[in-house]
Amino acid sequence: MANTIKTLLLIISSIYFFIQLSSAATYNVITYGAKPDGKTDSTRPFLKAWTSACTSSTPSTINVPKGRFLLNPTTFRGPCKNKITFRLNGTLVAPLDYRALGSSGYWILFIKVNDVSFFGGNIDAKGASYWACRDSGKDCPPGARSLTFNWANNIYLSGLTSLNSRQSHITINSCNNVLVKNVKIMAPDQSPNTDGIHVQSSTDVTITGTTIQTGDDCISIGDGTKNLFMTHIKCGPGHGSAGVKISDVTYKNIGGTSATLEAITFDCSSTKPCDDIRLEDIKLTYKNKAPTSTCNNVGGSSMGILMPQSCL
Repeated sequence: MANTIKTLLLIISSIYFFIQLSSAATYNVITYGAKPDGKTDSTRPFLKAWTSACTSSTPSTINVPKGRFLLNPTTFRGPCKNKITFRLNGTLVAPLDYRALGSSGYWILFIKVNDVSFFGGNIDAKGASYWACRDSGKDCPPGARSLTFNWANNIYLSGLTSLNSRQSHITINSCNNVLVKNVKIMAPDQSPNTDGIHVQSSTDVTITGTTIQTGDDCISIGDGTKNLFMTHIKCGPGHGSAGVKISDVTYKNIGGTSATLEAITFDCSSTKPCDDIRLEDIKLTYKNKAPTSTCNNVGGSSMGILMPQSCL
């Protein structure tokens, strides 16, 4: 009798697993005409795959296989009917000509989406020509952020590598419940305005296990941000850690090299001071000197090993 029950349970479990598999929808961008040669514009095929996934009544996966896929400015719009997973095994590349992104301000934009997850892959914004324009003093467009989320909820980003952004690599604006995990962000140390991650007007954002090597801020924090948690961050050679007009934020287990002697700066408004800021186990270095920290209109606490010495 016991063996019969076990057999029935196994059959039921197998049927349930089969139903789960059969109900999932997978969309390969190659099927929609994307070319992994890094030269053919694959913007429209990506958007077609997104439309199929977004309108699906079941959870969907968009599969990006190995190869290099050229994308012009691309906006993925929601809301969608169900959860969507991006599995990136390849690399998304921007056009070499910085003028192709124009003054849009965005390269890859997700707007009003919910329950979207990203796993692996690379995005390369090819920022060198834009930086050269900036250095020359010519009249250049404002530049584009690489990956932006506007008015999005329940976003999970894991294992992504972002290279050579023309401005911020990852921007989280007016979002709720975002997890950024095991992400690598890299740009030359002299690249201008290449913030690693910018968070603004967002709630419940966690950034963990992330390496940021850029020419500007590692993580910049705008006003209206609440419940931001950052841990195990490797930061440098940019500006190190800085925050403006923030409250209830913990900086924990952050290490790296600062581009300036002043490694930590909290420069908050006298009318809306920063409060409940917590520093724990911060290890930042600057050449052969001891780095410094500056606090203006900020209150909080600190504990553990702190380099530079806490100004709280």
